[in-house]
This record gives sequence, C-alpha cells and structure tokens, in this order.
Amino acid sequence: MKKFLTGLAGLVLLLLIAVVGLSWHPALADVEQAQQSSFSVEQINKGAILAGIGNCAACHTVKGGGEFAGGLAVVTPFGRIYSSNITPDPATGIGRWSQEAFKRALHEGVRQDGANLFPAFPYTYFAHIKDDDVAVLYAYFMTRPLIKSVSPKNTLPFPLNVRALQTVWKWLYFDKTPLLPDVTKSEEWNRGRYLAEGVAHCAACHTPRNSLGGERKNASYAGAAIDGWYSPALTSANPALVMWSETEIYAYLRYGKTQLHGVAIGPMAEVVHTGLAKATDADVHALATYFSDLNGATKIVQNALAINTIVAKVTAQSSQVSNLYSDHGAALYVAACASCHSNSAASMNLSRPELGFSSTLFAPNPDNFLQVILYGIGRKEGSSAMMMPGFDAALTNTDIVQMAAYLRRSRTTQPPWLNLENDIVAMRRAHQP
Repeated sequence: MKKFLTGLAGLVLLLLIAVVGLSWHPALADVEQAQQSSFSVEQINKGAILAGIGNCAACHTVKGGGEFAGGLAVVTPFGRIYSSNITPDPATGIGRWSQEAFKRALHEGVRQDGANLFPAFPYTYFAHIKDDDVAVLYAYFMTRPLIKSVSPKNTLPFPLNVRALQTVWKWLYFDKTPLLPDVTKSEEWNRGRYLAEGVAHCAACHTPRNSLGGERKNASYAGAAIDGWYSPALTSANPALVMWSETEIYAYLRYGKTQLHGVAIGPMAEVVHTGLAKATDADVHALATYFSDLNGATKIVQNALAINTIVAKVTAQSSQVSNLYSDHGAALYVAACASCHSNSAASMNLSRPELGFSSTLFAPNPDNFLQVILYGIGRKEGSSAMMMPGFDAALTNTDIVQMAAYLRRSRTTQPPWLNLENDIVAMRRAHQP
C-alpha cells in the first residue's frame, strides 16, 4: 500500500508538472503606447462597429464607471470574476500591449504576461475572429480614453484560482478548429455565422453549460439561464407561437421589438440598443439569415394571410380572456396591465406588446417574466418609446404567482411554471443591496 500511495503521489506530481509546463506561455514585451495617428479613421470606425457587435462595453464597464475600464463582476457558480480594464492606460489597462499580445488574448485566451485568462472572457469564440478584424479592434481600443482603474480581485477558491490549471479546461472545451466558409451556403449566411460564432459570441449566453462551466455542445443554442435572466433557444426548440422568421429576427435585432414576439429586455436590450446599434444593416441581415436557417424557418413558408389570421385570433382572445376568469390573477392583470397591453389586430403597439405573442411568457424559464414584473423596463434599457414600471413593492409573491398562472394558461399553451414562489424569493434576495 505504501508503494502504491508513493507511486500515485509521484504520478499526480508528474501530471501537475506536465500541466504547468504545457500551460506556460512566454510573456510578450511591453511596447510604446500607440498614438491615435498610428491608426486610420477607417480602422477605428470598423473596430467600433465590431466592438459594438461584440457588446464589449457590457462586460468591461461598471455602472457609473468609465467605459471599458473593467471591474464588472461576472458571477459564476465558482465565484466572481472581474472584467479587465481594456482602455489604453499604460499602468492598469492594455496600453503597453502589442497587437500580437492583443491577438493572443483573443485567439488563445492568454494574457500579455503569459498567464491563462479565465473563460468568462469568451476567447473560445474570439478565436474565430480574422486577423484583419483583430487589427481594427486593436486600433479602436488603443484610441479610447485612458482610464486608470484596477479591477477587484477574483473570488475563485483554490485551486480554481490557479490560472495554470485552466490548461486542463482548454483541453476539454477549447476547440481551435478554424471556422471555414460553408460553400453550400450563401455569402450572407457565412457572414452571419462568422459574426455569431466569433465576435458576437451568441452561443455563450444561449447554450447551457455543464458543471465545469463548459458549453454542452450537444445542446448548442438550446437556451440557458444566465445572470438572473433566461436566454431562449435559438433553434426549432423555441416555443414561440409563431416561428422566428428572418424578417422577425432582423426587426428584433435592429429595433428591439416585433409584432409576433415582443420586445428585447434585460441584457438583450443592451445588445440591441447599444451594441448592434452600431452594426450595418447588412450585418444585421446576415445574422438574421444565419439564425433563421438555424431554427428551420427558411424551410417553412409562412403565409402572410395565415399570420394575419393568427394575429386576429390572438388579439380577439386576449380582449376577452380577462372576462372568462374570475380568479385573483385575472383581476390583477385587469387592474395593472390591461390598459397598456390591449391590442387589436388593426393596431398593434409594438412598444406595449400583445402578451399572446410574448416570448417572455412562452419561455420554459420564468426569470424574464419575474424580472419585468418586479423591476420593470426603463427607457434607457428599452427603446425611447418603451417603459414599464416595476411592481416589486406593489405585488406580493402570491400576487405574482397567481398572475403568472393566469397569463400562462390564458395566453399560451405552455405548462405552468413550477416552484415560482421560490424563484421570486431568490430574485428579490439577489436584488437586495
């Protein structure tokens, strides 16, 4: 037994040495801080568009802080990881990083000093960004205002905080296979896939993860709960009443609201109104082309007359259902919601959507519904014409449970959400200072 344990300890030691050795990357030398004149206006503008599509500001900007100065907590099951300062400040940002170091961070998940980055930074997607696009992103970030800011220390426990051990995670989940064009698809489709699987890293939020934080590749785009919100399935598994067509996806990504699916809320509202607002129409159309093919909508002919019939049926039913139920949930809806969400087939208010089409209500996860009911939608979060008050102080947990039950059974064909009161308690607790 003693020899066995000694041998086992030796094997573990050898494995650790191998991991540390294979995780070693050389530090890349500091460079002189780049001057704005080093880059063309065209490079900077192209970089701004790509940084918007990637929604970089969302993760690298603290509320009330300087843009891209880092310090935002990414809450993971393992602890908090704080985003880095990516302004060109030479002391606390990336001002001394060469373009080679910047590219290595995106393509390999390795910092300038040679240490592994944690995969909260989605280098698994950024690895697909072409070198020309890396160059314009570098130009953009190196010409942002310098902000001196040091991010808080991560709260990952030992040994998860050992960056060398990220090499094991990379072996398991970092696929460096190049994203080659699909010659059977259109140029627009390939552009959409390149953006979605690269700088936009859409699957990072819309794909469920396993216990080690790796994406479940057999469930790509199947929908996932993240940061108190639910990112719905982008495949045919999406339970929407009407399939997401290319037209609907484009309208949603461009304007944040559609007739047949509702409005963008929460983190997705920021993606649309802040990030993709910088994107060209061609790129938004490309994304819509890719995702409408992914969910199978391109194989289904959706007749305009049939859609109009569905709209007429849903709006007519919605105008009557509050009279068909006498329970507390229905009464609350009539008192608090009906005046804003009453629509007719001839006059659909996209900023106050018809709940019979709401993706929030059709979702298998109640998080988005609870977030909106409890904390509302502000004008900055949504479009300028869209605002909804929160009812966290006005409604009890029981009120919300009963309203949810009423809306799910009267507006959708989906089963009721279970254990909803526990979810409400947890969400209220998460919003406490």
